[in-house]
Amino acid sequence: MNYEFFLAKRIIGNKAYKSSISAPIIKIGIAAIAIGIVVMMVAIATGIGLQQKIRDKVVAFNGHVTILNFDSNASQESITPISKKQKFYPKFSAVEGVKHVQAVASKFGVIRTKTDFEGAYLKGVGGDYSWEYFKEFLVAGRLPDYTKERNEDVLISQYLANRLKFKVGETFQMVFPKEDTEKLPNIITYSIVGIYNSGFQDLDAQYVLGDIRHIQRINKWEDDQIGNFEVFLSDYDQLPQKGIEIYHNTPSTLNTQTITEKYASIFEWISIFDKNIYGIIGIMILVAGINMITALLVLILERTQMIGILKALGSNNWSIRKLFLYNAGYLILLGLFWGNLIGLGILMAQKYFKLFPLDPSVYYVTEAPVYISFTYIIALNVGTLILCLLMLLVPSYIITKISPVKAIRFE
Repeated sequence: MNYEFFLAKRIIGNKAYKSSISAPIIKIGIAAIAIGIVVMMVAIATGIGLQQKIRDKVVAFNGHVTILNFDSNASQESITPISKKQKFYPKFSAVEGVKHVQAVASKFGVIRTKTDFEGAYLKGVGGDYSWEYFKEFLVAGRLPDYTKERNEDVLISQYLANRLKFKVGETFQMVFPKEDTEKLPNIITYSIVGIYNSGFQDLDAQYVLGDIRHIQRINKWEDDQIGNFEVFLSDYDQLPQKGIEIYHNTPSTLNTQTITEKYASIFEWISIFDKNIYGIIGIMILVAGINMITALLVLILERTQMIGILKALGSNNWSIRKLFLYNAGYLILLGLFWGNLIGLGILMAQKYFKLFPLDPSVYYVTEAPVYISFTYIIALNVGTLILCLLMLLVPSYIITKISPVKAIRFE
C-alpha cells in the first residue's frame, strides 16, 4: 500500500485543512499556476498564429520560391522575359515537395479616376494560377477566370477600393507609361469582379490581379514569355533545403529567391516572437514555482508535529517528502485545470469572435490570430508539472533536518 499517497489524500480531503492558516497561501499558489498557464497558452497561441498568418500572406503574393532572371532589377516590375518552355514547368518533378508552379508577370501602372489616381502593380496571372489563398481573402464578388480568352476582369484589394471608392462591377482605367515618355502610354479599361483583403496592407496597396496576356501585349512579348515563376512547397519548414534544391535544378541563366530572402526584415521580425515566447514561459514557470515553494514551506511548517510523529513511527525522510510532494502535485494539477479551462476559453473566444483587433499597418493582420494544437498544450502542462515538482524537491529537503522530539513538542 502507498501510505504516502493515502495520507496525502486524507490531508487534502480534511475540511480543517481547507480553513487552516495555510489556505490563503495555497490558493495564491493555485492561482499562480492557473495564471501562468493562461499567459503561456496565450503567448504560444498568438505568437505561432501571428507567425503563420503573416507567413501565409507573404506566400500568397510571392510563392515560397521565386524563379527569375539574374539581371532582374530590385523593383517588382518584370523587365526581362523568361520563356515558359522550362523542364520544371508546369510540374517541378526534379524536386520532391514542390506542390505547384505558376507563371506570372508584373507591370507598374497608374489607376486613374475622374477625381483621383493611385499607383499600383498589375500582377498578370494566367490559367495556371492557384487561387487557394485568395479564396480566403475574398470579401466581395468573385475570383476572375483567365483560362479562356483574354479579358479585362481584375481582382482589386479592399485598401485600394476604399481609397478610390470602387465597388464590384465598376470599371476604371489603368495607365501604363512607356520607357519613351514622349510616346502615348498604354491605357486599359478594367472591370472589377472581386475585392480581396489579405490584411497585409503593404502588399494590398501594391497589387491588382489581372490577365497576364495584357502585360505580354504591352511589353510586346511572345505568348510563351513571362516575368517569373512562383513555386509553392508542401512544407514551409523545408524551405531552406528546397530553396537550394530548386536553384540547382534550374538553368544557369535563372536565379532563385526564397520569401525569407526577399522579405528578410519581416521574417527576422517574426522570428523574434520565438524568443519572446520562451522568455514568457520561463518567467511564468519561475513565478509559479516560487509560489508553490512558498506554499510547500507553509504546509511543512503547519504539519511539523505530524512529521515528528511519522518519523517516530519509523517513516524515513523520503517517504515524508513524497507525502508533501503528492500534496503539492495535487495543488499544481488543480491550478493546471483552471488555467487550461480559462486559457482555452479565451483562445476559443478570440478565434471565433475576434475580440482583440490589431493595427494591420503594424502587425500585418486585422486581429490577433490564434493557433490551437493539443500537442503544445499537453507539452506545456506536462512540462509545467514536472518542472514545478523538480523545483519543490529542494525545499522539501528541509524535512530531513526536522528532529522527531522537537517536532512533536512544536506548537
